Amino acid sequence: MQLALYEPDIPQNTAAILRTAACFSVPTHIVGPTGFDLSPRAVRRAGLDYAGAVILHRHGSWHEFVSACGGRLVLFTTKSAHPAHHFAFRPDDTLVFGSESAGVPDFVHDACHERVRIAMAPGMRSLNLAVAVGIGVSAALTRSGMLDTGHYS
Repeated sequence: MQLALYEPDIPQNTAAILRTAACFSVPTHIVGPTGFDLSPRAVRRAGLDYAGAVILHRHGSWHEFVSACGGRLVLFTTKSAHPAHHFAFRPDDTLVFGSESAGVPDFVHDACHERVRIAMAPGMRSLNLAVAVGIGVSAALTRSGMLDTGHYS
């Protein structure tokens, strides 16, 4: 299981997501450009102590990311009719999340193999990105059976 953030633009959300990725041992891809400095020095300076515990891959573009990433791309989007809690995730999936301000463009939407949504109360538009990633990663690990491997306590 892997995680991909497409052009994130709020550093605090990315920090929280990296902590989630570290706690669940989920390698993370950040597809740039980002709305902030994500150099190794900036990450250390920001005090993201969990950043050292996550396998972090930086990609300058979507094309670069797709060339480096294998497996199925599963996009979390409010535009899907398929709830994540019913989806058959696989251990080789990469969970894709868009930026806080713009989501993902159509070419990213079209490039993903599957699209799922997080179920919410009627009339609610969206969740904070860091919250959505936490819910998505937990659902994917649970639905794929990866939480039952004994790797997690």
